[in-house]
Amino acid sequence: MVETKTQQIGDVTVVEMAGRLHIGNSLIYVENAINRLIDTGTRKLVLDLAKLEYIDSSGLGMLIGCAGRMEQSGGRMRVAGAHGTVANIFQVVHAGRILQLDADVDSACSLLSSESAAGGA
Repeated sequence: MVETKTQQIGDVTVVEMAGRLHIGNSLIYVENAINRLIDTGTRKLVLDLAKLEYIDSSGLGMLIGCAGRMEQSGGRMRVAGAHGTVANIFQVVHAGRILQLDADVDSACSLLSSESAAGGA
């Protein structure tokens, strides 16, 4: 089961995930929550996986789907803090080719802020 907590850091929405992100009701709940954020206007999103212990292919697919939806909505999503088993899975499937991966939330938020500053210049 995965638990989530959402916070705002400047103009960036951060969704912290803790536990296990795998097929089941909690995965659907998280996906719906992220989609609601996108639908209500969130355009800078960081998914904080520092407390995520496990992810399966369904969880990975959900992250990729949400990243695509965010991009289609004109926004940007970054994934931060993956470590241990989660980072190993990302490495094996070359998730960095599809998802924007960062070491921590601060780095992800800084990159999203600099992207908007560069885009406005």
